[in-house]
Amino acid sequence: MKVCIGADHRGIELKEKVKELLKEEGIEFEDFGTHAKSSVDYPGFALSVAQAVAKGEYDRGILICNTGIGMSITANKVKGVYAALCLNKEMAEFSRKHNDANVLALGAAYVESTEAIDIVKTWLNTKFEGGRHTKRVNKVKEVENNLVEKEEAQKWEKEARKWQKEARHWQSRAWRR
Repeated sequence: MKVCIGADHRGIELKEKVKELLKEEGIEFEDFGTHAKSSVDYPGFALSVAQAVAKGEYDRGILICNTGIGMSITANKVKGVYAALCLNKEMAEFSRKHNDANVLALGAAYVESTEAIDIVKTWLNTKFEGGRHTKRVNKVKEVENNLVEKEEAQKWEKEARKWQKEARHWQSRAWRR
C-alpha cells in the first residue's frame, strides 16, 4: 500500500506521529507538507493529496488540520476521492467497510494522538466489505459522474450560445450590405 499524507500548520505535529506509525508498519508513504509551523492555507495540501489519490498514484491519503473539516470538504471536491472525517476507530472502520473511503481526514484539536494512531491503524487495516454496500457506493459515484457531466454540458452550452450570438452579429452585418 502507498499512502500520501498532508497537513496544515495546525496538523503538523500529529502528521509527524502518523508518519512514525507508517514507518513502523512498513507502509510506503510520501509527505506532501507542510513542513513548518508557520501559518499556511489547507486547501493546497488537501488538493495535492486528493489529486494524487484520484490519479491512482497512491492507494490512500491522510489529511490533518485543526478540525479535519476543511481538509475533508476540499478533498471531496476531487472526482474519485471519498474523504471521511473520523473522530474515533468506529468511524474509521465504517468509513472503509461501508463507504470505501480512500482519504482519511483527522482533526488534530479533537483527537488525542494515541486515539489518532488507533484511528489510522483501523482505517488502513479495514477492507471494503462490498456486498450491499457496493450498490450504495456506486450510487454515490453515479451522482458524482452525473454532476460532472452536467457541469461539462453546461459549459459547452454556454460556449455554443456565445458562438450563436457571434454568428447572428456577423449575419446581420452581412444583410445590411
